[in-house]
Amino acid sequence: MTEFTGNFTNTHGKIAIVVAKFNEIVTKNLVRGAKETLHQFGIHDDEIDVVWVPGAFEIGFTTQKLVNSNQYAGIMTLGAVIKGETDHYAMIIQNITSAIMQINLQAKIPVTFGILTTENIDQALQRAGLKAGNEGSSTAQSLLEMISLNDQLS
Repeated sequence: MTEFTGNFTNTHGKIAIVVAKFNEIVTKNLVRGAKETLHQFGIHDDEIDVVWVPGAFEIGFTTQKLVNSNQYAGIMTLGAVIKGETDHYAMIIQNITSAIMQINLQAKIPVTFGILTTENIDQALQRAGLKAGNEGSSTAQSLLEMISLNDQLS
């Protein structure tokens, strides 16, 4: 029996972070958490590209362009969609989740999902490092594991 598992070492190649500017008070903390984690595992700033897009809806388009560029070992997506009082929230979440899943299934590199979906700004801030950990950090760890696993399975 052979078992495969990703690890956080021997990651080669550039990493892209696609992040929404909308709700930047939250997303800048997600990026900070992601970069700190990448640094912790030996990824240097010159191996990280951060691409800011206007909002979560634009993450799919930009991620697809980066996948097609063949410049990256993996891509993480970060954003914060906060419910508010309109149906806009549900439409954005459904579409961005579907877009990232489709890109992930078709790409030859891993694409991780770090889009916060919360009821209010306080919940988003908590999940962006205020108290309950940092989703950017978790997404970075997942990406490193998936890059390693992808290399092993290729």
